[in-house]
Amino acid sequence: MSNSHPSPRAVPAPGEAPMPAVDAAALLRRNGTDPKFAHRPALAFGDKSFTHAEFLAEAQKFANLFLDRQKKRPKHLNRGIHVGILLDNTPEYLFAFGGAALAGAAIVGLNHTRREQHLLRDIQHSNCDLVISEPKHLALLEPVASALPELLVSNRYLETDPDAPTGSIGNDLDEALDLVGGGDLATEMGITPGPEALWALIFTSGTSDAPKAVICSQRRFLVTGTRMGIMMNLSPDDVGYICMPLFHSNALMVGWAPALVVGASVGLARKFSASRWISDVRNYGSTYFNYTGKPLAYLLSTPEKFDDADNTMRVAFGNEGSPEVVNSFAQRFGVDVIDAYGATEGGIAVNSDREERPGALGQVEDFIKVVSEDGEPLPRAQFDSNGRLMNAQDCVGEIVNTNGAGPFEGYYNNDVANERTLRFGWYWTGDLGYLDEDSYLYFAGRNADWLRVDGENFPAQPIETALSRHPDVVLAPVYGVPDHQAGDQVMAGLVLRDGADFNLAEFSAWLLSLDDIGPKWRPRYLRLLNDPPTTGTNKIIKRTLVHQKWRLDRVEQDQVFVWDDSAYRPFAAADESALRDSFIRHQREQFYDL
Repeated sequence: MSNSHPSPRAVPAPGEAPMPAVDAAALLRRNGTDPKFAHRPALAFGDKSFTHAEFLAEAQKFANLFLDRQKKRPKHLNRGIHVGILLDNTPEYLFAFGGAALAGAAIVGLNHTRREQHLLRDIQHSNCDLVISEPKHLALLEPVASALPELLVSNRYLETDPDAPTGSIGNDLDEALDLVGGGDLATEMGITPGPEALWALIFTSGTSDAPKAVICSQRRFLVTGTRMGIMMNLSPDDVGYICMPLFHSNALMVGWAPALVVGASVGLARKFSASRWISDVRNYGSTYFNYTGKPLAYLLSTPEKFDDADNTMRVAFGNEGSPEVVNSFAQRFGVDVIDAYGATEGGIAVNSDREERPGALGQVEDFIKVVSEDGEPLPRAQFDSNGRLMNAQDCVGEIVNTNGAGPFEGYYNNDVANERTLRFGWYWTGDLGYLDEDSYLYFAGRNADWLRVDGENFPAQPIETALSRHPDVVLAPVYGVPDHQAGDQVMAGLVLRDGADFNLAEFSAWLLSLDDIGPKWRPRYLRLLNDPPTTGTNKIIKRTLVHQKWRLDRVEQDQVFVWDDSAYRPFAAADESALRDSFIRHQREQFYDL
């Protein structure tokens, strides 16, 4: 079993600033002991705050815990301990990251939107030796408790919602930390992880039927943090605001890593809340903010107040914000927004500083190409006088970097995915796009086998498997269709058994009863497929379904339904007209037309 992939190191690009320390362990010790940083704030959570010195002390406790558990593992497992973290954004999440840096361990961010066997699969696939969670998430683990490694439960920062579900498995985290004690055991043991040490496995999704774990070394974090700090012009006086989930690369690479590099601080929100955002920003004095997906649009949907721009926020960095939303947010809240193309794996750079073109991500170098499945470059995009794409069927393909992997360090325990992602020595993004005659790159959606909703990636296969359990459903291809503001919406095609009398209300109630389909996985749109497009081997061609979307002029005689509050209802011409108007209003008309 291969646990890594020999890909190029995540080295700084020519002319890029060098890393601030040899590795993350050295950087944490610098921040925690250097008088320039030690007594400055490092982390805040509600009314709790920690200096860099206090953060280092907490990290050392976690490092001691990890080293203690590592001593008890079989000798042939010659690697640092892997620690699964199933927490909201609480201080222990980052303390554990600090401890892993010191001990040469790796943090595995576990997604709490995953359920039961799917969550267990992520834990086992990433070879977790230990899982740290909190009471509110134990209900997700209880059905698979017998198959879990050691489970430690944090009771330090409890969810205040009295209706939040809890569980009763696992042992107390604070008791385990007290048993191993404080102090710098890693230094006493002569442990020096080094920049190549695995520091995190961050789950993303791809063309397979399950999420993939992206390998992220200490070097990758520090290089990215340095670059982000430069792009946002950060100093030790800056304060980040992290409300995107810490199991996501955006929160770690854009939110926390630059603060670690420059010796700044961050304020944590347990989860994103549009109504609390401005008060949190003011409370923490936050000057920068990371986002992915729709948060800017959600914030704009809150009632506008005369003093919205009276805040400390200076810059926001993220992706998937539509031009209209980005501009409106920047004006309303007085924030400089940098919206860029990016992925957990890295590997593609876009120059967004050239002239702005509607819908374009920016201009790319010649080694960034859009190709067919066989690696053949596709024709350049052609537009009509109104700027509408004329040749989508010919010019849309996968975005690749023919210069190689860039910062991508491979997928953990997944040789098949590594080989596919690095075919021909190129980096294949899994994203669709097209290029115009001047090498401006346009994003055209995700590969049909994975989806991105509200900034979260997940695969189609588990949803297909769940839908196929309905007694009237024979096949249930699931695919992403563009959202009118950002990212995707989930759409499912249903091939029914012969003679089935499809009952929309019954199906809606049945879907709500499924434990393994969370709200973000629930299809926004349904389509009853009478004559689905298929290959010669009877596989449904998802790319055709993605192109047809919910467009009533493309789905022929098939019925389309949309989720409305708590059930599906027919998707009518008036619905499509209103949706098209929203695409236009958000300057995403090209996604409607693709």
